[in-house]
Amino acid sequence: MRKTVTIFTITAFTCGLFSGIAGEETKPINITSTQQSSGILSVSLENELSATINRSFKWLASRQKEDGSWSDSNFPALTALPVWALTKSSYPDKEKILAKGIKFILSCVNENGGIYREVKGRKGGGLSNYNTAICMTALHATGDKAHLNIIRNARKFIAGSQHFGDDQYTGGFGYDRDTERKYTDLLNTFYAIEAMARTADVEDTRPKNEKKADIDWRETVKYLERMQNKPGAGDDNSGGFFYNPTDPKAGTSTNASGVIVFRSYGSITYAGMLALIYANISREDIRVQSAFDWAKRHWTLEENPGMGANGKYFFYNVLSRTLNAYGTNAIQLKDGSLLNWQSELAKKLISLQKTDSATGEGFWENAEARYWEGDPVLVTSYCLLALETALGK
Repeated sequence: MRKTVTIFTITAFTCGLFSGIAGEETKPINITSTQQSSGILSVSLENELSATINRSFKWLASRQKEDGSWSDSNFPALTALPVWALTKSSYPDKEKILAKGIKFILSCVNENGGIYREVKGRKGGGLSNYNTAICMTALHATGDKAHLNIIRNARKFIAGSQHFGDDQYTGGFGYDRDTERKYTDLLNTFYAIEAMARTADVEDTRPKNEKKADIDWRETVKYLERMQNKPGAGDDNSGGFFYNPTDPKAGTSTNASGVIVFRSYGSITYAGMLALIYANISREDIRVQSAFDWAKRHWTLEENPGMGANGKYFFYNVLSRTLNAYGTNAIQLKDGSLLNWQSELAKKLISLQKTDSATGEGFWENAEARYWEGDPVLVTSYCLLALETALGK
């Protein structure tokens, strides 16, 4: 059984095809997702999955600090991610844990509307855009109207962080506009897009004497297009995305014409595809279709395609949300067979969970620590969000 639910409202525009030509018209619209009911998984797998999730929330609860934070308190996004996962759960002590976590996030709110802490002497500083985007998304997920003004101010902060200039980075977002790390990248742009799309409804509550805050969606999509490999990049890269043209992360390859191109990789391709969906690009659009085709051609849950174990758990997280928003529960493999991605992802994450023999608590961690995935709080939060999506929550 399938059910269709409205998951967010965004400001969108009509746009052209892969050529990068976009129209001028903007209007608020509703985006729907054919989110699957829990019946998409077998009863036995659902039961096993529920036990896996409960073990993980128990582990997270035992790791929460007295001040309500998790992990490195310099970066409130590391607290916002477990808070976000908890909002979708039925864990018994949920409200108490959430209250402490939210209190900590609110302690990181700045006068400029950003939700972050200053980290002096660090390149990228306090990662203000990254932390603000994730924190405002988590606060919005709680549904508490007491946070509306904070979210409205955070939207102003994110909108003001969009880069505009006569360069290849225009339209995108970086870690922190005011530090040495000024270039923009697809990961930060994805988080900014997600935050602005998911919180767009708070603009309806903004006082009439205040200007509504939003990003320039037209320029954002142009930026996404520049980060997506075109057919000339070759079969292995066409349709996929890369991080940015200065630091593509997965390196380069040479196409059939002898031209060096940036290699596409899994997690950033799913992030780019979901960003397009958030921007109201139709699933029939060539940009979305080519990204989905890349994902099918490179389907695996054994690694982050093109990156190995690097960023593997963020890959699981964004894969789940992207395919859910795209509205499919089947992936057609190279041999023509259909694969139920929710079931396969659930089984994979269940198999990767580690259990504390003394407490029975469960968690995940990546032996490859790149992209902060040596932090089990971050990785466990990624997995919980992925599994909750697979369950249709």
